[in-house]
Amino acid sequence: MARTSYPAHWEADVVLRDGGTAHLRPIRPADAEALQAFHMRQSPESVYLRFFAPMPRLSDRDLERFTHVDYGDRVALIALIGDEIIGVGRYDRVDEGQAEVAFNIADAHQGRGLGSVLLEHLAAVARERGIHRFVAEVLPQNRKMVQVFREAGYEVTHHFDDGVISLAFDIDPTARSVAVMAAREHRAEAASIGALLNPRSVVVVGASRDDDSVGAHLLRNVLAAGFSGPVHAVNQEAFELQGVQVHARVSDVPGPVDLAVIAVPAAVALDVVRDCGRIGVRGLVVVSSGFAERGPEGLQRQRKLVRVARAHGMRVVGPNSFGMINTDRAVRLNASLAPRMPRDGGLGLFSQSGALGVALLASADRRGLGLSGFVSAGNRADVSGNDLMQYWEEDPRTTAVALYLESVGNPRKFSRVARRLARSKPVVVVKSGLSGYGVPPGHAVRASRAPREALDAMLKQAGVIRVENTHQMFDVAQVLQEQPLPAGPRLGIVGNSDALAALVADAAISWRLELGTAPVSLRPDADAEEFRHALERVFAADTVDSVVATFIPPLATVDEDVVHALVDVAGGSDKTCVACFLGMRGVGHDAGMRDGSAEPDPERRTPRVVPAFPTPEDAVRALAAVTQHAQWRMRPQGQPVAPAGTDPAAAEEIVDKVLSRAAAAHPAGLRLSDEETTSLLRCYGVHLWPSFLVQDADSAVEAAEKLGWPVVLKAAAENLRHRREMGGVRLDIGSASELRRQIAAVKAEVGDLRDGYLIQRMAPPGVSTMIRSIEDALFGPVVSFGLSGDASDLLGDVAHRIPPLTDVDVSDLVRSVKASPRLFGYRGSPPLDVPGLEDVIARVSRLADDLPEIAELELNPVLVSQDGVAVLGAKVRVALPATRTDSGVRRAPTT
Repeated sequence: MARTSYPAHWEADVVLRDGGTAHLRPIRPADAEALQAFHMRQSPESVYLRFFAPMPRLSDRDLERFTHVDYGDRVALIALIGDEIIGVGRYDRVDEGQAEVAFNIADAHQGRGLGSVLLEHLAAVARERGIHRFVAEVLPQNRKMVQVFREAGYEVTHHFDDGVISLAFDIDPTARSVAVMAAREHRAEAASIGALLNPRSVVVVGASRDDDSVGAHLLRNVLAAGFSGPVHAVNQEAFELQGVQVHARVSDVPGPVDLAVIAVPAAVALDVVRDCGRIGVRGLVVVSSGFAERGPEGLQRQRKLVRVARAHGMRVVGPNSFGMINTDRAVRLNASLAPRMPRDGGLGLFSQSGALGVALLASADRRGLGLSGFVSAGNRADVSGNDLMQYWEEDPRTTAVALYLESVGNPRKFSRVARRLARSKPVVVVKSGLSGYGVPPGHAVRASRAPREALDAMLKQAGVIRVENTHQMFDVAQVLQEQPLPAGPRLGIVGNSDALAALVADAAISWRLELGTAPVSLRPDADAEEFRHALERVFAADTVDSVVATFIPPLATVDEDVVHALVDVAGGSDKTCVACFLGMRGVGHDAGMRDGSAEPDPERRTPRVVPAFPTPEDAVRALAAVTQHAQWRMRPQGQPVAPAGTDPAAAEEIVDKVLSRAAAAHPAGLRLSDEETTSLLRCYGVHLWPSFLVQDADSAVEAAEKLGWPVVLKAAAENLRHRREMGGVRLDIGSASELRRQIAAVKAEVGDLRDGYLIQRMAPPGVSTMIRSIEDALFGPVVSFGLSGDASDLLGDVAHRIPPLTDVDVSDLVRSVKASPRLFGYRGSPPLDVPGLEDVIARVSRLADDLPEIAELELNPVLVSQDGVAVLGAKVRVALPATRTDSGVRRAPTT
């Protein structure tokens, strides 16, 4: 049956190679006029390369054929900027699993990566329709199109016949095609933020004569920062403001405009955005409020604003943004409400909260922390922390990144981008909302049923430094900016107070640091020279990786001499150093940078600033966070798990059959039968031990004879199946008579069981564990592990990871639970088959990642013994899934 509509997720806004945006969607019959206009704008050469013949105009028959598709066997995607078609990609099915594909890109937009984006999306659509191979015929001179196919990461075969190159390639994702897509996404999103933060000209829309208005502040701040390019202002009631000529509309501004800063009422903001689109503005900072944070009507207004902006190739910061800053001396952009330009430095600072932006900038300034840039996303309708991480990874001025997050709209992408960034530049995150207060108004975030700890697990897995508040964020950022990463966890302590030294040592142990040497505690009235000599001894120790210096000044000691000694010794070493000076004049957060205090030789290669903290606990906590990140970075990254003997296609067929039966009637999902569960798990090399459901003693004995003695008797009821202490489980039954006695004993203890009994062969002795996965609308698959019983059920000793997993992730997952020592020879017991357990976890993670239809999967118990792993119980529920946030094709965030 021909389809007349298409799924909503086939439409997408995409970021192109140069940072601009376009809208992708399937073609419609109403697009005939726009398609003809697109064709007629093409050069004769482009037309010939597409159709192999001159064709100055599409015939009515061609227009009918090209615009009327069935969204199944025949699909065409178009790329638009505004109402103008700038690219077309289409496929026509030629047999069951194969389709012919063709592309046509507007001459004016070639070289922007449109062909590769259209290919990605067209391939994803084709796979949904059961097509797994594309073929194409290309003229030899159409080198650009041949290059698109070859550079997409697919294995392309070709042959030349009768003047035409015939190409063919499978379109199922491969490791290389996924890597190519991620690299292109990274370059495009980095370029889009680069265009925003490095504009050649700026216009402030909404500047007014009222000095206290938002627009007046924005214009004043742009001018005061000394922006390197032309500055314009738009106001319909003025001719000149703050020495800047004023225009009635953005489209009246002479010359090109790269960035528009908008501070007008929400009701008229859309008209301003449309006007910006007419003259090719590249980016918008919308400071105006009155959008999604005000409710459903504001949300619709926000979505329309973003839709119009992207349709005209513009990225949007905000709305409800505090603004953005680039401290680069070649740019000097302060398009924010911050009255002072931050000092130039290496910290990239991102805040979702507009209101908190002023506090963050003030705190950075108070501590003397230099920023490479600052962006306040406000409602995060378009530009997000993911985009900024893409940009800061490439920005040579940025050496560390700090993010204040109120929500995470795409955790899977965040994890992927942050993990790559953190390998070269540390990432520090504050995530609010732990109180359960909820997602702030205005943030588009899917509801999540994942465990609360899933976000922590995702951040840890990505190597992100998670802190509790903005105070700790800046504490850690100072160490990262001003000191080298520690080479290890061994700590040296130098001070002139036994009490302070004890506090530092206790804090170090509590945050999993080690004492590399005994604390050096000088006499209370020690002078600067004694302090210097003690520091030199500790810094020189081979057993010390980092040093905490504490000092309480006696009346006779000159404060500056102590600071000078510390900065000079630390500056001559490549070891990390933090300090706590109590009661000393002129020492703030940076020892050596306050009130004329001493600076070391500028020729030294190591940092010349020692972060100083008001309490020893603050100093050690920041140092511990940095140390743990350094250890994560030094560890092997691991390889993506790829267990042998898996058959994803067969597993998908099983799931599809189940869902085709009654998915619409069961929106919450369907539980697989025991037979279906066994078959599904077998597709991924997980072998479920057989069991028999019986209702009486005779059937139980018959089942036990088939399985072989000894056997286990379990109550089939869910609340008793794994509860030995409640009388629902009887182990190591070796004969028919004993089995009959045990069934009678269970009846006597818990009553007659209508659900019956399960009979299963007795497994070797070992430790009972649990492996679980869920499909979450926000996180996608979440894999969990714990030891069965009270450890996980009562104490919550369960660890989580977000696929795709590496072998290192799997190893960490097992070792993250507090009860994991029981698997490794606890109290003299023999070590168990942990590699076998990790293999099962890896297989479950691949199953969960490959099949989003697996709503819930639980293996329980999974018995780990010395000689192997036995999966004794399993249950699986399948459901029609939502499209994952990181769906496998490039798309800008949805609002």
